[in-house]
Amino acid sequence: MPHTGHHLRAVFRRPDFRRLLSARLTFQGADGVFQAGLTGTILFNPDRQTSAMAIALGFAVLLLPYSLIGPFAGVLLDRWSRRNVLIIANIVRAAVVPAVAAMIWVGIAAEAFLPLVLIVVGGTRLVSAAVSAALPHVVDEKELVTANSFISTAGGLAYAVGIAAAMGLRPLFGASDHGYAIIALMSVLGYVGTALVIRKFTPNELGPDDVPDSGGVSVARLAWHELRTGAQHLAARKNAAGALLVVVGMRVFFGAALIAVVLLYRNYFTADGFFRTHETGLGQIMFASAAGNLIAAGITPAATRLFGTRQWLGMLLPLAAAAQLGLGILFTMPGLIAASFLVAIASQGARLVAETTLQTECADEYRGRVFSVFDTLFNACLVLGLVAGAAFLPETGKSYAALIVISVGYGLLAAGYLWLSRGSTLPVMPAKPKTEPAQALTQLR
Repeated sequence: MPHTGHHLRAVFRRPDFRRLLSARLTFQGADGVFQAGLTGTILFNPDRQTSAMAIALGFAVLLLPYSLIGPFAGVLLDRWSRRNVLIIANIVRAAVVPAVAAMIWVGIAAEAFLPLVLIVVGGTRLVSAAVSAALPHVVDEKELVTANSFISTAGGLAYAVGIAAAMGLRPLFGASDHGYAIIALMSVLGYVGTALVIRKFTPNELGPDDVPDSGGVSVARLAWHELRTGAQHLAARKNAAGALLVVVGMRVFFGAALIAVVLLYRNYFTADGFFRTHETGLGQIMFASAAGNLIAAGITPAATRLFGTRQWLGMLLPLAAAAQLGLGILFTMPGLIAASFLVAIASQGARLVAETTLQTECADEYRGRVFSVFDTLFNACLVLGLVAGAAFLPETGKSYAALIVISVGYGLLAAGYLWLSRGSTLPVMPAKPKTEPAQALTQLR
């Protein structure tokens, strides 16, 4: 941990890192506020009734279209000024949110405003990929692990704070269409604020460094060609690709567990003292997960340097399996909160390793498309888990069989990864910089 503290102090000496961090915190806080308003409208508004499959399909509408266009956006991140992308994307989101809020206010069905919500939520994936691709431009390579761990975890905490702030405002505005519309509208301040912070960077300060000539080829053809070369670039780094597949596999099981938790807090649990149901109870789950993310950020850099990527992942996956089965099977609110905390440590630890590996192993001209492909798989696998859970779970969300399947799934992922990566000894998060970063063949998120 002393090494981590030293690296963190070095990172914070960079004003450009502090500026990029401020932008990340601002837009993720705004995302929390907006999505709290949206979630309250769809899940817990007494004027609206939503089935489990409708919830899962809502996620699909929001995430899958971006999953299809995301890789093409990644090509643009490798060709357009990432600073300008961050500004324009947040201004567009700030312009769309009032329209969504107006439709919520007048009680229009969710299906009607989901296409607009797609722009806001899809914009989050785009700007997150842009920040990840830009991070190596604002920190030294030897500090990249610490910077990535901190900025990712701090962003998650900002998102949780945004949700908490929105929940705190709900008694003031009411749990109705009008109240949730006002809460969603307040996110505009964060998106505009992010654009103002990013404006302080020069147009090319966040990359990309080298932009090849397109030779008059259409964007669609160019995107398809460069995505293919980007996939080849990643596939050549087999340890990183394998770890990435583990992470997106984890998202399937996370999606199934997520829909179960929503149903349990909406239809099964009853409030008991400190432990609450509905939005407040889900907020407690989210804060437990945020705490787990924070712990993961603190221990992952040191753990990967001590054990190496393969061994660290081999510890995290069984942790997730044990938490799901040992604590989740109690089907109590304290048990689920504890399980969420431990699963968050495992998930965030794996995600941080993968993300850092992509940043260090992939050349700058490939980073944008690689991170967009990563987000595409991340989202698609989450939706797959949500739909599978909604199809097989009862309305209460309580299912011992589903819990066992999820736990066994984590175990199988661990066994498969350890078997396929046997013989690998290269750590992903070195304490000292490599002269040739492309030689470090491991990463995971």
